[in-house]
Amino acid sequence: MSSPRWTPESWRSKPVEQVPVYPDEAELVAVEKELASFPPLVFAGEARGLQKGLAEVAHGRGFLLQGGDCAESFSEHGADSIRDFFRVFLQMAVVLTYAGSRPVVKVGRIAGQFAKPRSAPTEKHGDVELPSYRGDIINDIAFSPESRTPDPRRLLKAYRQSAATLNLLRAFAQGGYADLERVHQWTLGFVKDSPAGERYEELANRISDTLHFMRACGVTSDNSERLRTTDFYTSHEALLLGYEEAFARVDSTSGNWYATSGHFLWIGDRTRQLDHAHVEFLRGIRNPIGVKIGPSMKPDELIDLIDILNPTNEPGRLTLIGRFGADKVGKYLPELIRAVKSEGKIVIWSCDPMHGNTIKSASGYKTRPFNQVLAEVETFFDICQAEGVYPGGLHVEMTGKDVTECTGGAHSISDADLSNRYHTYCDPRLNADQALELAFLVAERLRRDRTLHETKAVFFAAE
Repeated sequence: MSSPRWTPESWRSKPVEQVPVYPDEAELVAVEKELASFPPLVFAGEARGLQKGLAEVAHGRGFLLQGGDCAESFSEHGADSIRDFFRVFLQMAVVLTYAGSRPVVKVGRIAGQFAKPRSAPTEKHGDVELPSYRGDIINDIAFSPESRTPDPRRLLKAYRQSAATLNLLRAFAQGGYADLERVHQWTLGFVKDSPAGERYEELANRISDTLHFMRACGVTSDNSERLRTTDFYTSHEALLLGYEEAFARVDSTSGNWYATSGHFLWIGDRTRQLDHAHVEFLRGIRNPIGVKIGPSMKPDELIDLIDILNPTNEPGRLTLIGRFGADKVGKYLPELIRAVKSEGKIVIWSCDPMHGNTIKSASGYKTRPFNQVLAEVETFFDICQAEGVYPGGLHVEMTGKDVTECTGGAHSISDADLSNRYHTYCDPRLNADQALELAFLVAERLRRDRTLHETKAVFFAAE
C-alpha cells in the first residue's frame, strides 16, 4: 500500500509533541513566512554527499562521528568557541581514522541545534511556576515570565547565527585549518599535559612521520586536496517543525524535497510516534536522517518506523542512535538489532552514551559520570559484535571548552568540582579532554575489531 501524499505542511494535520505554544499566532506565521524567503543554509548536493559517505558506514567501510553542543546559545556564540570545538572534533576524527583504517564521516551538532525537548512543560522555583526553558530558539533561560514566553523572533536570530557559524566552519574545513600538516596545532592548551593529550601527541608524531615519507614521494597538501581539506556536515534535532517547513526546498537537480536547515536531521526519543507530526515531516525529505531509540522502543514498532522513514531500504538514509544507559543497553539493544537484522534492514547503528546516563549529583547539578559513558560504549561494541552487526557511529554532547560538567575522566572531576566551570544551559557535556579520551577508547575497539575480522578472514581463506 502506498504512503499518503507528502507535502512540507502535511505534518500540520498530525498530533505533535514538544512544540511550544506561542501567544501571538499571527506573529509566528509572519516569521515563518519570512524565513521561507531566506536563502538555504545547506544545499541538496551537500546532503547527497553526506548520504554517500553514510552509505559506506552502513556497509562497514566508514565510521560516523557526530557531536557538539547540547543546545547552542546566543550568548556564547563566537569565533573562538567554534574554532575550539572544531579542532577537538578534528582530533577525535584523526584518532578514529588512524585506528580504524577507514574514513570518518564528520557531523557536528552545530549551526541549528538550538531547541531541546523537555520532560515537563513547566518548572518551579519556590512558589513560582513558569514554562520550561526549551532552548534559545524558543525562549530564554532567565527565570521570569517575559523570558520564558516563547518568542517567534528568536527563530530569525537562530537562522542568522546558524548562517554565521556555517560560514566559519566551511572556512575552517576548506581553507587550510583542517590540513593534516597542522595535526600538532589542533591541541588546546589545557589538554596538552593530560594523559589523552600525551597520547594524541604520540599519534600526531606518527602521522607527521607518515607525511614526511609521503612528501618525499611527492605527495603534499599543496598538490593533494584530501590532505588539505575535509568534509564537515551539520545536524540538529528537527523539533520546531514550522522552522523546518520554512526551509524545505525542492532540489532543482532531482526534483526532490530537502531540508536546507542542516545536512542531517534526527527525531528524538520523545517525538518518534509513528502517526505523529515529526515522523510525518522527516519521511518526506531526502536528507539522511536519524532516530533516537531507547528502552521504550519495541522491536515491532522499530520495524514499522524504519518502513515509514526508509521504505526503499536505501543505504545511508537512516541512522539508529541508541541512548539506553549503561545499565539498560544490554537488556534492550540486542532484541532491536535482531529484529532489524532479521528483516534485512540497512541502517547505521550508532551509540549515544550521554542521554541515558544523566544523574543529579549530591550537590544538585545535573551530570554524567564519565565511567558510565565509557561503559555504555564498551557494551554497545560488545553487543554489536555478538549480534553480527557493524558498530558504525558515536553520538556525543561535547565542547571544546575546559568545562566541569561530567564527573570523572583522567583529571577525576568530582562532584565538588562541578561548580567550577559548569556552563551548560541544558545537559552536561564532555570537555575537550574527556572527548579525546573517549575517542581513544572507541579507536581501540575499532582497531581490535578490525584485527579480529582480518584474523577470521585469513582463517577462513586457509580453510
